This record gives sequence, structure tokens and C-alpha cells, in this order.
Amino acid sequence: MDSYLDATANLYREAAIKPDVGLCCTTNPMNVLPGLEIPKIMQEMNYGCGSIVSARDLSNSPNILYVGVGGGMELLQFSYFSRRTGGVIGVDIVDEMLNVCSNNLTEAEQLNPWFKRDFVDLRSGSALDLPVEDNSIDIVGQNCLFNIFKEGDLKQALSEVYRVLKPGGRLVMSDPICDTLMNEQLRNDDRLRALCLTGALPLNDYLKAVTDIGFGTIEVRARRPYRIIAPSHYQTDELLYIESVEICAIKDPMPADGPCIFTGKAAIYFGDEEYFDDDKGHVLLSNQPLAVCDKTAANLASIGRADLFISSSTWFYDGGGCC
Repeated sequence: MDSYLDATANLYREAAIKPDVGLCCTTNPMNVLPGLEIPKIMQEMNYGCGSIVSARDLSNSPNILYVGVGGGMELLQFSYFSRRTGGVIGVDIVDEMLNVCSNNLTEAEQLNPWFKRDFVDLRSGSALDLPVEDNSIDIVGQNCLFNIFKEGDLKQALSEVYRVLKPGGRLVMSDPICDTLMNEQLRNDDRLRALCLTGALPLNDYLKAVTDIGFGTIEVRARRPYRIIAPSHYQTDELLYIESVEICAIKDPMPADGPCIFTGKAAIYFGDEEYFDDDKGHVLLSNQPLAVCDKTAANLASIGRADLFISSSTWFYDGGGCC
């Protein structure tokens, strides 16, 4: 195992034995769902950087795989939508984390009459070699894990996710990003990488890594402030601003002209006609915003119409529209 992977395993082994509330932090409130009680220990072991559990992904009791189990909070949240034996699979390489997570889930069973411990199947395994069959999973989730991987391992982890997802399946994930390139000293610091800091990629590189695997549709659902790496505390000459990004990557066929990436752009037609049709499948009703992927936004902008407005990226996409 590479040294940075050893450092990561050791860090989270320590975090399992002695929960570290400040190890990571979500930058938005945890999901509050009717009838769901989250044990305090799960909240203390919430080692993520965003929220990836969304009802819009979880209809019809899907098969769910969560990679990097943490304290079990998101396993419990996912189980809320898949209330059956083995409906949620949790995979982790750290035995101590699996043991603690199992205990936490048993505690959750006492707090939640609807939840049964056997709803969650905990498995020892690596993100680089998932112990799951091909084309068997509807939803894969990971929170603040893949950013730790270096280029080759990131490609392998994403390839494994793609392998186990059913056609049309979704990878929902949150990771730190940094649009300023970090120096090699920071990037090669195994502990800082394990702490989900210096493995952060620029957003465009992060999205390219996902689409290069074959995911045909990408939704950027949120982009939030996360951390500052300042010269006064780290080996850097410049202040580095780190954000967390929440995305959904869908195992759709890759369009001939490249992936559809939604970053929260919209097109608005405000001309004199009832609607505008670009003859490429996009019909804009008068003064009604239509969510569009970045590719379509660029194509519409190239038409050069004075009565067609294309918004900037809002870094928030909540479905709908057309690519």
C-alpha cells in the first residue's frame, strides 16, 4: 500500500478509536427526516464535507453502496429510503471503523423503531477493489474520500464505481476542491492529504476525472466554503481557498459531443414570440428560465440573439431543464 494510503488508514483508525469532532465538518445542516433519530456518536463521527443523501435519488427502495463508512450516519440516512435487509452496503478498509460503525448502528436501532440493524451490510474492502458485483447498485455514495486519492488511484476508484453501478445508476459524492494549484510539498504531505486538504483538485480537473471514466451526465448540486490553507500555518507562499463540491454523476451513455455537465446555468428567452426553438431539442417559453447544461448554454450563446439571456453558473442544480 502507498504511504499516503497507510497514513489515511492510520488516521481513520485513530478517529474510530477516539472520535475527532473537528476532523472534518459538513458545511450545511444534516438532513432532518421525519422519524429519524441520529445517535450523538454518529454526529461526532460525521467525517464528511457535504451532504449527499437526497430523496430525489432514492425512490423505489434502491440498492445503495456507501464507500468509507465513518460513524454510520449516512448509512442510517440511506437506510431510511431502503428499509429492507441488505438494502444498504457499507464498505471500509479500516476494521476498527467497521466495528465502531456496527455498534453505532445497533444504537440507532434502539432509537428508531423503523430501523433494523440488518438493513446495513458492512463489508471489509477497498474503494480500489469494491467487494460488490457488476451492475448491481443503483446509488453509490462517498463523502470526503476520493479527494484523498492520487491520480491513478482516483481513476481506479471511479472505475470501480462505474463497474458496480447499474445503467442509469448514480454516484453521489462530496469532496474538497481548490482552483489554485498547490505546491508539491503540500500535495506530497501524506497526513495533510489524509486530512482531506491537499488532495483537493481544481473543479474542472475533478469533473474531467469523472467524465473520463464514462459518466455521461454530471450535476453540480452545491459548492460551498470549506477551509483555508494559510502561509502562517502551512508550507505555502500563498493563501489557498478550499471549497467543498457536491455532485451527482449519472451512468448515462456518453453523448457524441461530450458529457452534459450542469453547473446551474439557465437560458431565458424574452423576445416577442411565444417561444424560441433552436431546432436542436431546446424550446424556451417566453420569459421562463430553462436549466441547461454548460454545453447547451455555450451553443445558445453562440447564436448571438439579443433576446436570449444565458446566466452564469450558480453552482447549484436541482434537476429539470434540458441538455
